[in-house]
Order: sequence, then C-alpha cells, then structure tokens
Amino acid sequence: MIELIEEQLLGFSLLFAVLFIFGFVLRMILAKFKKNSVEQQAKKIISEAEREANTKRKEASVEAKEEMHRAMTEFEKETKERRRELLALEKRVLQKEENLDRKVDFIDKKETEVKRKEQSINDKELHVKERVDKLNSIIDQQKEKLQQISGLSREEAKNILLSSLEDDVKHEAAALIRRIEAEAKDKAEKEAKKIISLAIQRSASDYVSETTISTVPLPNDEMKGRIIGREGRNIRALEAATGVDVIIDDTPEAVVLSGFDNTRKEIARIALERLIADGRIHPARIEEVVEKAKKEVNEYIREAGEQLAFDVGVHGLHPEEIRLLGRLKYRTSYGQSVYEHSREVASLMAVMAAELGIDIQTAKRAGLLHDLGKSVDHEVEGSHAQIGADLAKKFKEKDIVINSIAAHHGDEDPKSVCAILVQSADAISAARPGARSETLAAYVKRLERLEEIANSFRGVGKSYAIQAGREIRVIVEPDKVDDSEAVLLARNITKKIQEELDYPGQVRVTVIRETRAIEYAK
Repeated sequence: MIELIEEQLLGFSLLFAVLFIFGFVLRMILAKFKKNSVEQQAKKIISEAEREANTKRKEASVEAKEEMHRAMTEFEKETKERRRELLALEKRVLQKEENLDRKVDFIDKKETEVKRKEQSINDKELHVKERVDKLNSIIDQQKEKLQQISGLSREEAKNILLSSLEDDVKHEAAALIRRIEAEAKDKAEKEAKKIISLAIQRSASDYVSETTISTVPLPNDEMKGRIIGREGRNIRALEAATGVDVIIDDTPEAVVLSGFDNTRKEIARIALERLIADGRIHPARIEEVVEKAKKEVNEYIREAGEQLAFDVGVHGLHPEEIRLLGRLKYRTSYGQSVYEHSREVASLMAVMAAELGIDIQTAKRAGLLHDLGKSVDHEVEGSHAQIGADLAKKFKEKDIVINSIAAHHGDEDPKSVCAILVQSADAISAARPGARSETLAAYVKRLERLEEIANSFRGVGKSYAIQAGREIRVIVEPDKVDDSEAVLLARNITKKIQEELDYPGQVRVTVIRETRAIEYAK
C-alpha cells in the first residue's frame, strides 16, 4: 500500500515536471512570437512615419516654393508700380521745369517792358514838370494882371469868392440833405413798416384793463356785519394784514377791495373769499387765512414766471428772475398788464430779429426782461430801466441784454441792434389802441406842449398837434423860411421833442411851406 502511494506520488512528480517544461517551452515560443510581432509592428510604424515625413517634407517644399513665387510676384508688381510712379513724377518734374523756364522768360520780358515804361514815365515827368513850371509862371502873371485890373488884393478876392461859395454850398448842402434823407426815409420806412407789420400781425394780443379795485361777492348782506366785526375789529385786522382798503358801502351783497398794489389786493381777495366760505371771521382766523393766501400767491407768482418763460421760449433763467417775472402779473403801467406787455415784446423781438438776421434767443431774452425792474421799482429808488439793468447784471446776463434793458427808455445809448429793437417793440406794444389808458389832463397837456415846442422856433406861423399827438404839422412863414431851411427846421423840432417830451410810440413832424400869388383881372 505504501509502495502504491509512493508510485503515485512519483508519477505525479514526473507529470508535474513534464507540464512545467512544456509550459516553459510554450512561454518561450509565445515570447519569441510576440517579439517578432512587435518588431514587425515597429518596422511598420517606422515605415509609416518615414512615409508621412516624406509627404510632409514634399508638402512643405511645395508651400515654400508657392510662397516664394507669390512673394516674387508681389515684389515684381510693387516694383512695376514704383517704376510707374517714378516715371510719372519725373514727367511732372520735367513739366514744372518747362513751366518755370517759360515763366522766367515771361518775367524777363516783363522786366524789360517795365524798365522801358519807367524810362518813358521819367521822360514824361520831366516834360510835365517843365509844363507845370511854365503854367505856374503864366498863372502868377495872370494873377498880377487881375489884381491890377480889379483893384483887389489876392486875399480880398479870395474872401469874396469864399463868401459867395459858402452861401451856394449851404443851399446845395441843405438840398442834398433833403434828398438823401427823403431817399433814406423812404427806403427805411418801407423796410421798417414791413418788419413791424409782420411782427404785429404774428403777435396780436388782447388787452385787459387793470383797475385799482376788486369786488368780492357776498352770499347775503348779513355777512357784511360779520366782516366788520364788533366795533370794526375784523375789518381793521383784515386791512392791517393785507395792506388794502376794505370798502363796505350800500352796494348789495358785495365788498370792494381798493389798493394800488395788485399783489396785496389779490391776497386780500383770496383771504376774504375763504373767510366768507368758512364763516369763522375773527382777528386770529383772519391772520391765519391771510398767511395761507400769501403763500398761495407766492407759489402762483413762481408758476406764472415759469409759464411766461416757457411760453416765449426763453430758458436758463435764474430762479429769482423767474420770481420777478411772475410778480409782473400783478404790475400794471397806465392800465396795461406788464406781464402781458413783456410777453408781447418778447414775441415782437423774435419776429423782428428773425427778419433782420440777428440772434433770436438773445433778442427774446432782452424783450422778456426789459421791464424786470418794474417788479421792484416801488421798493428800490431809480428808474425801472436802470433797476432792471442792475438786476440783469446781478444775474450774470449778457452785456447786450443789460444794455438793451438800460437803453429801452433812452437812459443809456443803445450799443446794438438788439437794444434798438427793444425800444421799438416796447413802443409798439404800448402804443397799440387800447393798450394803455391816459388821463384826459395828461393827454391835453402833451398836445399843448407839442405845439409850444414847435411855436418856439423862428419862422413858425402856426402848429397843430393831430392824430392823438402822434403827428404835428408846422406851417412856416414862406418869406422867413425857405425850402432848404424847412428841412433843418423839421430836424430841430424833432430833436427838441425827443429831449423835452415823454410820449408813447413816435411823433411825426411835418413842416409845410406854402407861397401863394394872387392877382385879380379887372
């Protein structure tokens, strides 16, 4: 049994040894096979790499040749272009040289001709000088003969001649002045009428007469007693708070507010209407309502100023300027609202500036602000034109605007066309029918003063102020004033009217000289 087991173990050992040897041989064979396969694959890769490298090398060589050919082509093209430009430049240089040669030849010819002419002129000057000397000698001889014949010295004859010439020249000068003025006035009047009529047509406005009183309706007559209050304390408190007179008379169901300050009058009207609506009327309540009305009116003033600036198209105004423009809502001049007057003047300025070709925005600004001083003229001393100019200077307005404001009533000389236009637009707006009211006494006084000024001149027979003082006709004595002096007389009367009289618009001076010869056939 043990031997059998030993034999089996030996068989297994031999079998294991054979299998081991077979496996080793098999691995060697497989390893050799793999080695050959790897070598073949490596050779294949190397072959493919060499083939690809050759392909790349050939492609690079072809690209290099193409690039070289393209570069050569461009170089040749650029060389040809440069050669063409050089040829053209050379051609232009040759043409310029030829032109210069021709110019040099022409200058040489001109120089020769100039020298010849200079020589000719010199010869003529010598000849003329000889002739002048000879003529001067002859003139001296003739003067001596004239003095001997006339018995007058040279100075005496000269004085007589100058005296005669002076009279002739005066008449000729007056006639020339009359003709030139007539032509200039005719042309200027046509152009001015065209511009002014266009401006007036495009800015037509309605006028509302402002008065110094306002009427507040009452619900019943019993309210009058409540407004008066015990022993009149309510009405006194209202007058003290507003600064206006409250008139309670026999007018049924109405109270009259009277005052020359329209701002205060508006505050009083608003306060009284609210007190009547509320029903509680006593001094403390009156003061409270008046303060609220003042704030409301101040806000309304600011909005009115902004609206006016917006309506006329003027922007960039200082906030204080806007407030002062709004205050013009409650300012009147001869019954005309200064607020509406400023709006119309700005509109007129825009149209006239456009016709004359000057800056429209500057013109509108000057027209809008020309009466700015009227908003505070009752608080500051001086004319409203100067006050307005000082305000404009304070608000950094342009010099042309400042001068236009200061010169619109002649306080300063106008320094620009814009300033003259402001004067014209202001006069047009103020002179429109119904724009301003004038008392009868002032109207009659102005007409009488016009006639007095005309009658103060020598040679004036009669004078008549007509057309509501817009024209004065002067009839002169024909034996004392001739036609030439009539022109000068009209100018002198016009100048004196401008210096001594205030008037709206313009005054036309017409001097009439008439000579009549009457005979009777018997």
